Amino acid sequence: MNPLDQVISSSYTGEKAVAELRSSFDNAQPCRHLVLPNFLDAALANELYEHFPAIDSLNVKRKSLNEDKSEDYHFERWHPSFSKLREVISSQDFAQWMSDVTGIKGLHTTDDSLGSGVHQGKDGSYVDVHIDVNMNPDKGLWRRINLLIYLNREWKEEYGGDLELWDKDMSRCEVKVPCDFNRAVIFYTDENSPHGYSKIHLPEGETRKSFYTYFYTPIGEGFRYSDSRFVSRPDDALGKRMLTQIKESVKINAKRILKNLGVQSLDFQDKNKKS
Repeated sequence: MNPLDQVISSSYTGEKAVAELRSSFDNAQPCRHLVLPNFLDAALANELYEHFPAIDSLNVKRKSLNEDKSEDYHFERWHPSFSKLREVISSQDFAQWMSDVTGIKGLHTTDDSLGSGVHQGKDGSYVDVHIDVNMNPDKGLWRRINLLIYLNREWKEEYGGDLELWDKDMSRCEVKVPCDFNRAVIFYTDENSPHGYSKIHLPEGETRKSFYTYFYTPIGEGFRYSDSRFVSRPDDALGKRMLTQIKESVKINAKRILKNLGVQSLDFQDKNKKS
């Protein structure tokens, strides 16, 4: 028995299934990606949902012109099922599976905030379309793959919250992925994968929940550093488009200056790093 079958669906782990996933990943548009419904073992997915940490307990609050969500990565504060999932995803078996389905050799994750954690958004939450930073600066690693696992039971279409995958030129949204229960998304992290979600509309007590893991390789041939940045949708108001462009330019330049001055942590929205 494949040891991964205890955590993820066996429909994704066999030799034939892996070959089919690799082909789908390589041929997906607008970026290389996979959408995997019923990804986790059902019992584990239910356990994660039942014990998902309260949004007010998450110590990283992302709130700005371009986003409104909470996140955290302190597994010792949460139900053991979260540590169990992280342990398996951090294993060599899972890393090899991820390398096999993406074709990227030597993938592995890390044990910091840019390794695994959770995202959560309440009514009105949104994350504008953005391109992720392609490096873990503390570890000196090349960020290659995002894994998102949604944990939203009985999610209704009118809530919104679909993951949007846009074309590189930001002319149109090519793919919308529902963020419903136990659906995973794997996608390549580079300039060709702008993504985000529009403002959600939720009843009281409901939140948009997901588990994330980022995968890396050592920096090698073809690497060119690219910082995270928000990019405007075509239908964004002119004022917001101008403000976003100015804000992102100032942010990237300020981070460069602070780094040169020796400032170690540049994430000022992370309360974990202030305690």
